Amino acid sequence: MKKIEAIIRPEKLNQLRDIMDKKGFPGMTVSEVRGRGRQKGIALQWRAGDYRVEFLPKIKVEVVVEDEDAEELIDLICGTVQTGEAGDGKIFIYSVEDVVRVRTRERGCSAV
Repeated sequence: MKKIEAIIRPEKLNQLRDIMDKKGFPGMTVSEVRGRGRQKGIALQWRAGDYRVEFLPKIKVEVVVEDEDAEELIDLICGTVQTGEAGDGKIFIYSVEDVVRVRTRERGCSAV
């Protein structure tokens, strides 16, 4: 199994959720996070002068899938959330050793 962790723009979440539902990936965990990448935040101008927003709001979407579904999900995420601008996000892929469904104690892919 693989855990796909995608950091995306907040405005792309609903679109991603809808397409994931349609493609058979309904389960996910979503968190509001803040971060920065190579752009190191953004510079803004106000009447009082310039200031920098160091950490931008992002959404973290976490999904665990079977190994053979990982590339399909990665392609789906990239195709849905990409704008071509800095700040589109990142996708991290982790190996998952096991999963346990707390209610039934099922293990493995059937517990996802």
